[in-house]
Amino acid sequence: MLFNSLQFLFFFIVVTTIYFAIPHKYRWFLLLVSSCYFYMAFVPIYILILGFTIIVDYFAGIFLENSHGKRKKLFLLASLFANIGVLAIFKYYNFLNDNINILLHNIGYHNPIPHLAILLPIGLSFHTFQAMSYTIEVYRGKQKAERHFGIYSLYVMFYPQLVAGPIERPQHLLHQFYEKHSFDYVRVTDGLKLMAWGLFKKVVIADRLAKVVDNVYNNPLEQTGLSFIIATIFFSFQIFCDFSGYSDMAIGAAQIMGFKLMNNFDRPYHSKSIHEFWGRWHISLSSWFKDYLYISLGGNRVSIPRWYFNLFIVFLVSGLWHGANWTFVIWGALHGFYLVFALFTKNISNTFTKFIGLNKFPAINNFLKILTTFLLVTFAWIFFRANSVSDAFYIVKHLFAGLHPYFSSLFHHARVRLGLGLSYSELLIGVIAIVLMEIIHVMQNKYSIRDWIRSKPAYIRWSIYYAIVIMIIFFGVYENRQFIYFQF
Repeated sequence: MLFNSLQFLFFFIVVTTIYFAIPHKYRWFLLLVSSCYFYMAFVPIYILILGFTIIVDYFAGIFLENSHGKRKKLFLLASLFANIGVLAIFKYYNFLNDNINILLHNIGYHNPIPHLAILLPIGLSFHTFQAMSYTIEVYRGKQKAERHFGIYSLYVMFYPQLVAGPIERPQHLLHQFYEKHSFDYVRVTDGLKLMAWGLFKKVVIADRLAKVVDNVYNNPLEQTGLSFIIATIFFSFQIFCDFSGYSDMAIGAAQIMGFKLMNNFDRPYHSKSIHEFWGRWHISLSSWFKDYLYISLGGNRVSIPRWYFNLFIVFLVSGLWHGANWTFVIWGALHGFYLVFALFTKNISNTFTKFIGLNKFPAINNFLKILTTFLLVTFAWIFFRANSVSDAFYIVKHLFAGLHPYFSSLFHHARVRLGLGLSYSELLIGVIAIVLMEIIHVMQNKYSIRDWIRSKPAYIRWSIYYAIVIMIIFFGVYENRQFIYFQF
């Protein structure tokens, strides 16, 4: 059930209306049943997988709280093994098996292990990581084991963030299911505004740009350099609007019912470094890897070479988390290299900036940092989006092929000569929507847009609401495009 569908609109209205109409003590059950229905709308049988991990982790939490020493560690390992095992089978089994096939074939052997014809359950990595954070926090003594099986199940299955996050920690979300949330007009309208903004980013920007990106990246041999540049820049905004759009709708839907989910994006393309970018992009996942992998490896409390190694490994694993394909591994490795290289050359960079006097012009200096970070991130997106490693390297190799002095003339005939797949008016709508979004992001650096709207007279507020709705209705692309991060 996609957030950008009429089916979800009907589901959301019905569930939310009933939620506020029934007594508080029954609401957890309504949300759990609704979340089960929401998940089963994709592939019904896969709810059994979710049920298996929920049962394992529920009892693991209780055993962890009542155990000590080696026995306690054993229960944690059993829980992690169950969760990672499910993830490995459905997400990484065929990837590993295919690579073993290639390796054995090159040395003249046949791999007897069969290829499995299985589909990846929607959002498996998200609810697996959320479940793992629960048992790890109980093991560390930072969270008490949840005795209410229904409430714990709801923690894992809460429908707004079930399939694409944010990945919530038990300390932040579990207690909220016990709290009574009354209908609050301001909170509800704020949630609706956030959902509308997320839907705007998804259907007006992301799904429109997707037509260009898909057309170019699915047919790289038929494209020229300029088409690769345009499609790659468009993909940077597509994936941001697609994923942050989902997060906005998830956070907004939860807020309407009184639940607070963590912010998952904070204008990442305004970052002045790769380090800052990862503090603003997919924040719930970045913080998960920091708390449970990076710090466990020693973080920065080790020798400098080991510190660099820890950073690189975290990004390598992050790349593999995103998908069972070497393209994602390379993407993660690129970001790991960016970060380590920036740390290694930090003093040289600062000295050079002072030497040329750029530090005396902070506005220009910051703009160049933002532009450089955006270009580095955008280049790495090539490997994230490409269908194969060979396609990715072909695009990189031909990124500037075919460019000549008559750039404007070449762009004028973009649809015919580059095969972008959109008319000029459709391209213009996409570009204008991106500019509008970035203007709002700049405004958000100074104040909350929702607070600003709330402070205006009714005729201004409703004019803004109508404008957003009209843009969504008339400029949105409605092709039931799945959210990109659903596949992870």
